[in-house]
Amino acid sequence: MSIKKGSKVKILTGKDKSKEGEIIEIDRSNNRAKVKGLNMIKKHIKTTKEKKGGIFEKENFLNLSNLALISENKKNEKKVVTKK
Repeated sequence: MSIKKGSKVKILTGKDKSKEGEIIEIDRSNNRAKVKGLNMIKKHIKTTKEKKGGIFEKENFLNLSNLALISENKKNEKKVVTKK
């Protein structure tokens, strides 16, 4: 079973350790994924004619090795293995 967009995962390391979320974006070339609502960073946006600027929070990428895939019955948690 491989990881894909919409999969439920658990964070294994870092500031959001043991939190659960859903994958919203995957970067397979760099072995990274974004999890909804986790690993938030602040992004400074410059004001343009179309958009107002300011400081916004958004999700940042996590390494796939720091994620565990959660199955439907929540008894089986498997660490994501990346192939090189």
